Amino acid sequence: MADTADGMLVEDLYRFEELLDDAERATLHRVREFLREEVAPHADAWWGKAAFPHHLVPRFGELGIAGMGYEECAGAPASSLLSGFIALEMARVDASVATFYGVHAGLAMGSIARCGSPEQRRRWLPAMGRMEQIGAFALTEPQGGSDVALGLRTTARREGDTWVLNGEKRWIGNATFADLVVVWAREEGEGGGVRGFVVEASTPGFKATLIENKIALRTVENADIVLTECRVPEENRLQEAHGFRDTADVLRHTRSGVAWEAVGVMLAAYRIALDYTREREQFGGPVARFQLVQDLLVRMLSDATSCLGMVVRLAQLEDAGTFRDEHSAMAKAHCTTRMREVVGWGRELLAGNGIVLDYGIGRFVADAEALYSYEGTREINTLITGRAVTGIGAFV
Repeated sequence: MADTADGMLVEDLYRFEELLDDAERATLHRVREFLREEVAPHADAWWGKAAFPHHLVPRFGELGIAGMGYEECAGAPASSLLSGFIALEMARVDASVATFYGVHAGLAMGSIARCGSPEQRRRWLPAMGRMEQIGAFALTEPQGGSDVALGLRTTARREGDTWVLNGEKRWIGNATFADLVVVWAREEGEGGGVRGFVVEASTPGFKATLIENKIALRTVENADIVLTECRVPEENRLQEAHGFRDTADVLRHTRSGVAWEAVGVMLAAYRIALDYTREREQFGGPVARFQLVQDLLVRMLSDATSCLGMVVRLAQLEDAGTFRDEHSAMAKAHCTTRMREVVGWGRELLAGNGIVLDYGIGRFVADAEALYSYEGTREINTLITGRAVTGIGAFV
């Protein structure tokens, strides 16, 4: 199925894209065309080989989207709505590419933008916005995922104008080829707070090892990181990161991006299933003519559309400055849960053909499992929302 005559997606039944202004829509369509030509034809092959398309990184830089919204970058300002639609668009084509971009432009650049001094923002963000330097974000640890706020084991010891980092990190996207890695560590000593550091990958004592044998987001280069007496200058400590509350502020914004990605995965699954059932013939006609098939298709589209409405409102709250932790937490938990259901229905409609890469849906089914887990599990995000609505914390 082709897009509508004005270039909008037929899957966007309520035409939410019309909420973008003309310039924003032109940017989104430029990204859409790039993904259609440069990513979509190869995404299954990259995923199957667990091979990241490093050759495309400069092309991504030419799009000029990584620096949007950061005043230190030359790019035009961007609304949260446009940023959300770009995340959706990437995930609709390839959740791995969306994850690479989200780690770089959201987590790494967002940490520097929100927790760095003006000098630090000027030092790093322009080159990162052009994607001449790639960023990673190292928070999760081998023994610390959901409890990382209290259980952070990576340490930072100050020696004069230098900080010495020791510890391990796990599941760090982009870390095998990133130039700059934002590392979160707890300062040694009684009452030591959480600090953020921009670690250059060439720093002695920093080692990143590729995680292999993944069944989701296989194109993403996740890494285990080991920091051994890794010496980082004070000028690389994020000057406005004073505790985990600042880390959580970064996560609040990027968590909403995952909700947008989940919608993109749902729309991809729906489009694949719709096209397939219109073409697949059984019992003398296309299977799309059967009531039970149409029921599943409408359920898929309804879930995706309702979640799209949710994240659109989330972006509006963010732009209005009334965006809170529970807003992004509830959206991430709800949208990724619905995503799991939707991709499952899509695979069901493709029957046996749904378990091979040749028909497209299998990659989205597998990648949905990673989106469901990262940036806070459903349970943790539910508890964040529950604490907000009841006034009672129930984490332990």
